[in-house]
Amino acid sequence: MRGAPNALGLPGVRGAVVLLVDGLGAAQLGQRAGHARTLATAPGGSLDAGFPSTTAVALATLTTGALAGEHGIVGYDAYVPGAGVRNQLRDWGGAMDPVTHQRLPTLFEQQPAVVIGEPKHAASGFTGAVLRGAEFRGGHAMADRFALAEQAARERTLCYLYVPELDRIGHEHGWQGERWIDALEQLDGHVRDLAASLPAETGLVVTADHGMVDVDASGHLIAPAELLEPVAHVAGEPRCLQLHAVEGMTADALAEPWRAWLGDAAWVATRAEVIASGWFGAVHEQVEPRMGDVFVAARGRRAIYVDELDPGRGMIGQHGSLTPDELRVPLRRFGAFA
Repeated sequence: MRGAPNALGLPGVRGAVVLLVDGLGAAQLGQRAGHARTLATAPGGSLDAGFPSTTAVALATLTTGALAGEHGIVGYDAYVPGAGVRNQLRDWGGAMDPVTHQRLPTLFEQQPAVVIGEPKHAASGFTGAVLRGAEFRGGHAMADRFALAEQAARERTLCYLYVPELDRIGHEHGWQGERWIDALEQLDGHVRDLAASLPAETGLVVTADHGMVDVDASGHLIAPAELLEPVAHVAGEPRCLQLHAVEGMTADALAEPWRAWLGDAAWVATRAEVIASGWFGAVHEQVEPRMGDVFVAARGRRAIYVDELDPGRGMIGQHGSLTPDELRVPLRRFGAFA
């Protein structure tokens, strides 16, 4: 909105709406384009959302403009020194202070803004970490939130609109089923109406935090007990485990048997290899201890569990790893951005 040069080449505008659709990968949109003609035919393209391909990481990247190695939210579950493994969406407080754990100022602290989401998130720790600085407005249903976005667009402000429905349906039922398609069609209709309602000199960008792969029980890999003996903490999620070694165990020694067990079923890399490969971007010294000593990122339609009885094994749609289906997300432009 300030008209400053930017990596996306967006022009200066008087108002802007950023719609974040949780779980809508570029591959999923492409394969269901007939059910989302507004989104599928809009100008724009796609981009990588960042690694790990999970909501907590990607939303922090979106609102700070930095990768996980700088903003400090390094996974779905992450090791917090002195506090153990904490969920990065829910377990805020104590050692995971929203103001300091996410290290960087948000865009909303530099630009007047409205955030639109579900009311239950208004005062959450995660909202305080990645959306701080904005005015929060809540709407229970997808239609309610789009109506609030239309109103905010008329106020000539920066508006961030969050839609979680596709991700939730994908986790429970998979993204290839009718329920996910129904939600996509509903979303596409709301995007069409919002784009048509935009005032002059107001732009809309639609993007996502990650894609998704469907994993059924045949793709579940259960880690043998002997591989877990030298592991002090398990963080991350089944598509991308982060293993923290017991004292005295090197990362290389921990990684080797995991590589031997998984073969080409996963990428297995030490923290040093991950940093050298740039998966997290530049890594701040405060952030590095939060990262696993070893990363285990699933390939194909697989998920890796450390407990055969994990209730999370009922989840179908999953993400977190390095595959294009998870990392690549759409970037579509409307209004003054088209």
